[in-house]
Amino acid sequence: MSAGGTGRPGAVKKITSFSNPLIKDIKALVGQRKHRQRTGRFVAEGLKLATDALAAGWTIDMLVLGPEALESDAARETAARARARGATILEVSTAVLAAVTRRDNPQMVVGVYEQKFLAPEAVAQDPQGVWVALDHVRDPGNLGTILRTADAVGARGLLLIGETTDPFAVEAVRATMGSIFHVPMTRMSREAFRALVKKWPGTVVGTHLKGSTDYRTIPYARPTLLLMGNEQAGLPDEMAETCTHLARIPQVGQADSLNLAVATAVMLYEIRRDDLSLT
Repeated sequence: MSAGGTGRPGAVKKITSFSNPLIKDIKALVGQRKHRQRTGRFVAEGLKLATDALAAGWTIDMLVLGPEALESDAARETAARARARGATILEVSTAVLAAVTRRDNPQMVVGVYEQKFLAPEAVAQDPQGVWVALDHVRDPGNLGTILRTADAVGARGLLLIGETTDPFAVEAVRATMGSIFHVPMTRMSREAFRALVKKWPGTVVGTHLKGSTDYRTIPYARPTLLLMGNEQAGLPDEMAETCTHLARIPQVGQADSLNLAVATAVMLYEIRRDDLSLT
């Protein structure tokens, strides 16, 4: 691990070997959840994400630059800013960059960042906020897309309940398109969530097969907590019972359900309908 966040300028290293320990470390972050959990770090690809992370105050541990990045003024400027904050800068070949990202056409910039989670007790402090709770969601693409949508509508953050997939998996981070750096997340058990809901001053709404209320008719009193369930099983009854409203999204075609990320987007835009205006 580099000196990221120490206040000392980071080193610049030229790497051509696939067996370099730093390259092995990054590959493990890409491929192994246990390594991400153990180190508290993750990988995000792209110059825009590196710029977003710096602007949002996230700690960059390492920044990997391919040959194209070394020819880019914007990439070199971002690398200089990251190095000034203590990040190690790795200059690598395209082949090494492809091996790190497991992509044939990798982004020219790949960053290693420190993970962040919000303290659970901070969730209900905003009286006008909208929060999204995800119960045992399994698909990282769905999670990343939901996080991106939450960012788009100005939701305050995500509550990840139980064995929800890793939000810092590469597939999830890619799906966020940079929103990973803008939407706070917290983790909690089902028991902790039920305890939080008992003190929740506003609306708790979930989508459920037993839902009898059209989602467009619910009075969404703030703060609003939107609870969404697992892709296959939906919300279990014990979690559905925590809701003040169980919503139904009407369907007229032959599909028996919506994709989780799509359903969450539909709900979020309805919840925020009076707050959002087209300009």
